[in-house]
Amino acid sequence: MSLQVEKITRNDQLKSAYWIREQVFVLEQGVNPLEEYDDHESESIHFLACLNEEPVGTARWRFTPNGVKLERFAVLEKARGKGVGQALVAAVLKDVSTDSQAASKIKYLHAQLSAVPLYAKFGFKKVGDIFEECNIKHYKMQLA
Repeated sequence: MSLQVEKITRNDQLKSAYWIREQVFVLEQGVNPLEEYDDHESESIHFLACLNEEPVGTARWRFTPNGVKLERFAVLEKARGKGVGQALVAAVLKDVSTDSQAASKIKYLHAQLSAVPLYAKFGFKKVGDIFEECNIKHYKMQLA
């Protein structure tokens, strides 16, 4: 099994990332496509995870007024439980740490309840109360 995570540099990779997000968020979780795709696509740094050279996961990070936000982590159902999510989180955090502007900023994300344990493995802690985003329960988590 070959698992690779790359920073997206080509349009075909970005199309794969959008397709994965469509499968996971829009079709599987019922997120409105108008809420899934936003004004931050072009300013975000996107990643694509491939399992045996097949695109199966994606994520992105971007600057916000509150720090660096990690978001849009999505793994196709058939690839879950194979380390794809962990590889994506590790790759995104590594990229953020090597960016001179991002490295010193607060790192945070909005974690769906099912993903809280994944992010906790990387040192993220819950901040505040549970809330809904796109009709899905989340916790804000911040890197300690």
